[in-house]
Amino acid sequence: MPAKGKLITLEGIDGSGKSTIARSLASNPEFSDFVFTREPTGSWIGEAVNRAIHSDTDHLAELFLFVADHAEHVSKLILPSLESGRNVISDRYSASRYAYQGMTLQDRFGDSLRWIQDIHKGWTVVPDLTILFDIDPDIAVARCGSRGDKTKFEKVTFLEGVRSNYLRLADESPSSFVVIDANRSVEEIGSDVVGIISSLV
Repeated sequence: MPAKGKLITLEGIDGSGKSTIARSLASNPEFSDFVFTREPTGSWIGEAVNRAIHSDTDHLAELFLFVADHAEHVSKLILPSLESGRNVISDRYSASRYAYQGMTLQDRFGDSLRWIQDIHKGWTVVPDLTILFDIDPDIAVARCGSRGDKTKFEKVTFLEGVRSNYLRLADESPSSFVVIDANRSVEEIGSDVVGIISSLV
C-alpha cells in the first residue's frame, strides 16, 4: 500500500489572502505533485452552495448544502487522493463551516460551532494541518471592497465573530493549527506558508 498523503487546509476570513496564496502554491514547482482543491467545490452541489451564499437562503438549509458539498468532496477527491499517497491542499475546508455557520446559526443553538462539528464526526477527513490566515477584519473588508462578487458575509461585525471562532478552533487543536499574521505582504505570508508546508511533507 502506498503511504497515505497529507491533507493541508488554508483557512481565514474573507479578504485574508489565503486564496491568493493557494494560487501561488499551485504554480510553485515544489508542489507540482500536490492535489489543489477548494470548497465550495465546482460540482453542482458547490454551485448550489454559491447560489445560497448570494441569496437569503435559510441559514440551516445553507449549512446542509455546505455539508453535502463537503461530503461529495471528501468521497470523490480527498479520500482517493490521500489513499493514493498524494498530498492535498484545500482552500477552505470543514473549519470554514465551523467558523462561518457557527456565526450564522449562533441564535439557534447553545453552542452552534460544536453542534456543527458534531455533524461531521465519523465521516469527514480531519486535516493533518490547518494554516489559519489571521487578519484584522477591518483590513479584510477593505480588501474585499474592490471585488465584484462580494457576499453577505463580508461585514466587519460578522467577520469579527468568524475570526473569534477560528481562533477558538486553533486554541482547541494547537497541534494541528498554525496561525500566521495575514496583515503582512503577500510575499512575506507566502514565504512562511511554503516553509510550513515543506516542514510537514
